[in-house]
Amino acid sequence: MKRVTRIILIFVIITLTYIVYVTFQKEPVLPPEQQNFQEKTDKEIKVGEGVISFVGRSSKEVLKTFGKPDRIDPSRYDYEWWIYRDDLQQYKQFGVLNGKVVTVFAIGKEVNVDPFQIGQPSTKVFHIVAPNSFVTADIGLNSYRFELSEDDLNVRPTVRLNDDLYVQLYMDKFTGTLSSIRAFDVQTLVKQRPYEVVYRGELLEAEPITEEEQRKIEYGEEQQIVDITNVIRTINGLSPLKQEESTAKVAYSHSKEMSEKGYFSHVSPERGSLSDRLTSAGVHFEMAGENIAHGYMDGIDVVEGWLNSEGHRKTLLDERFTHIGVGVYEKFYTQNFIAKRAK
Repeated sequence: MKRVTRIILIFVIITLTYIVYVTFQKEPVLPPEQQNFQEKTDKEIKVGEGVISFVGRSSKEVLKTFGKPDRIDPSRYDYEWWIYRDDLQQYKQFGVLNGKVVTVFAIGKEVNVDPFQIGQPSTKVFHIVAPNSFVTADIGLNSYRFELSEDDLNVRPTVRLNDDLYVQLYMDKFTGTLSSIRAFDVQTLVKQRPYEVVYRGELLEAEPITEEEQRKIEYGEEQQIVDITNVIRTINGLSPLKQEESTAKVAYSHSKEMSEKGYFSHVSPERGSLSDRLTSAGVHFEMAGENIAHGYMDGIDVVEGWLNSEGHRKTLLDERFTHIGVGVYEKFYTQNFIAKRAK
């Protein structure tokens, strides 16, 4: 009898185990490579008729609305920048690729960046959108997840407004306001990679550039840095700076030397301090200042980075400076300021 009872007990245990196993296997678990990590957007944000709305539209519409650009600069990311710099109160850059706007940058008190506003307090900006610690994107079967640091979230977060429109918000942490704004389509976001990224599938890359193209890109970034610096100075009630060619050559030489010699410092092992370098180049000045940077996405990104660094900000917004020279070599950036004196 005990033996029969034991057999029945074993049979019951095996049966229950099978039932539990089948129950927990009803919902199949996808392997990691099949999981979709895209976050859901609760609602699409309407962008109105501001410059952000031009992402995805034709370059003909840009010409019809704003006229011919003041300058066209190449970029590192396949598109050309159409620069509208005539009015520092509403400075705009439209990135055009194959006749289509793929990115926009805007800064200035009067530029329309609906649904946002330049100078808007961060509390109001983040009432419109709520940045997350990650941003996801899909292109075909490829999936990308950008990881934002705490600093990224505070001063340069990116949010998705709809399936093919992402906006990067450059915040001025010293005033707690929106400094400038950049918008991308999904492919441009992935090419530029503003943050650390993990991905599944292929990583979309910009086309390789030649040495000749590289210098044209660097020159364009130099001009953009000057323009955006002057917009920021104007916003802060200061006079715009005049470009000084000899000072720009000193800045370019320093950027190139840092890249080629593998160092990052205001003091050149071969040419000395900023004062030494300017004097050797025959630049006449009463006072001088310098900002340097390395590894930023482009000239726009580096100026906003300087603005949020106390020491660099003081130099950029020093009312005593009258002239500026900027030099870019690869991803090394040098910005030299001088107050001129009579020869």
